[in-house]
Amino acid sequence: MDALTSENGEAFPSKGMEGVLMTQIRSFLFHFLKFSYFFTVVAIQIGLVAYRCKPITSLLPVLLLLVYTALDLYFSRSIPVYLVDFSCLRPSPRYRVPLAGFLENASLLNLFDKESLSFMINVIDASGQSEQTYLPPSLHYIPPRTGNQECIEEVHLLYFPVMDNLLSKTKISPLDIDILVVNSSGFCPSPSLTSVIVNRYKMRDDIKTFNLSGMGCSAGAIGIDLARNVLQNKKYSYAVILSGEILSTGWYPGKDRRKLLLNCLFRMGSSAVLLTNKESARKTSKYKINLVLRTNRSLDDKAYFCGFRTEDEEGITGFSVERHWPKAAAETLRANVTLLSWSVLPPSEMAMYILSSVRKLLKPSAELYIPNFRSVIQHYCIPVSGLPVIKVLGKGLQLTREELEPAVMTLHRFGNQSASGMWYETAYMEAKRRVKKGDKIWQVWVGSGTKCNSIIWECLREMEDEFKRGPWFDCIHRYPAEITEHVWSKEIATVFVLIFILSRKNDDVNGCLRVERRRLKMVVYCSKVIVDKNSLIRARIVVSHGGPLNSACFGASLQKKNQISLAYQV
Repeated sequence: MDALTSENGEAFPSKGMEGVLMTQIRSFLFHFLKFSYFFTVVAIQIGLVAYRCKPITSLLPVLLLLVYTALDLYFSRSIPVYLVDFSCLRPSPRYRVPLAGFLENASLLNLFDKESLSFMINVIDASGQSEQTYLPPSLHYIPPRTGNQECIEEVHLLYFPVMDNLLSKTKISPLDIDILVVNSSGFCPSPSLTSVIVNRYKMRDDIKTFNLSGMGCSAGAIGIDLARNVLQNKKYSYAVILSGEILSTGWYPGKDRRKLLLNCLFRMGSSAVLLTNKESARKTSKYKINLVLRTNRSLDDKAYFCGFRTEDEEGITGFSVERHWPKAAAETLRANVTLLSWSVLPPSEMAMYILSSVRKLLKPSAELYIPNFRSVIQHYCIPVSGLPVIKVLGKGLQLTREELEPAVMTLHRFGNQSASGMWYETAYMEAKRRVKKGDKIWQVWVGSGTKCNSIIWECLREMEDEFKRGPWFDCIHRYPAEITEHVWSKEIATVFVLIFILSRKNDDVNGCLRVERRRLKMVVYCSKVIVDKNSLIRARIVVSHGGPLNSACFGASLQKKNQISLAYQV
């Protein structure tokens, strides 16, 4: 991999896979010594029996083996943790943000130049999102209201409905909850978010609360792992994990394209998960945690700096996503998958991977074998960070189109909900009745840092009528939907924005333009743009409106401040 450099020209170190491979080698040697001890004891026992030694002497190796086995089982034992149920937010339709409305509001702010608007149009159009995603009410205002009070109101809007729904589905009281974990990457108020929840539901005064911030899209898995670890030491308990992202505080009103990505990709969403270690809850629980594996590569500078919250040249704070983020995420994912392989794969796959690793050490240019997980895992949930990212991850994991469908459809319907997106994907599979008893689900969470966390869930019961209770209850019959990839250009974006804004400034607008304005959402190609001395903008574009493609010419000229004349010609 080529060396990366920071802004001051210093090279980012690249450690590659050597550290991960050494970890696996040490783990392999430990298990090898463990089994060697076992076979040595068995061999000694056979020898003592063969030479007819005294009974006490012949029983000594057996006693040592029994003591070793008992201690190994005692220290390695873990209490099963079950997922009773989960809930996902279904925002009100009045918070829906179609592309045209998003661009209109962004244009009226007078904060974004034409290049920034064009860039946001390109990102949204290529991301795979539909016209049905949501933004919080604070971002519907002009200008957006991003103060502390609006953020607190968004907290109420995100967490209270999913918490109410979870309590209703599981029939438990807030007083029964022993552990509470709340995730929000960019908003950390005082009192904390956990205090907001405890105060709202009047929970017990001995409840254990944990507030996580700055963990990015992987915060959901970190919260589950934290709750699971606490449940290992606190028997007969319930734990609730609330995940969501406060978008009000993350809105970026500047011109730095690295920071504009979050405006385009992140959408409103949240989730609530109920875990327990009560054995009596096994029959009614949906899933059991089989494995949690976390990988953190913050020690590597290129991974650490790929996503950073900084100020731009104008002093406006925003979260930057660097160009080398895909490479850093891919390395972190590869390291996580490598560790996961040793825990879940059958011996045949492990042998092929070991041979591939040895070949990689001897010949660095050789490709590393990608294990086939389908023999042990039936369903996959990957980050919904955009259609291109989903395709890259799917190619790296060798997933089929059907296996990628939950991620693609979640992105299309709800957008990127950060730490709660995995549960929308899981709800999609449940609504499609694809998850059967005994199936395993692999959730892959990738966050800033970079961090990659994997959780393997085992389904404990059949999913009956789940499509009636989840976020897909009224639209699952329309999915999977066909996602059309449009080809936008800077000229198309400029014409789209200008014609849309100009037409909205005058109530007496040509009716034909209204029809064609709606068709502009489906522009796929632009061949020519002309701007004359009278500010008349003309562009020849191709639009699709359910029938054959037509070539049309649109024009709009600004004559006075609040008056426009429109031209339309086929």
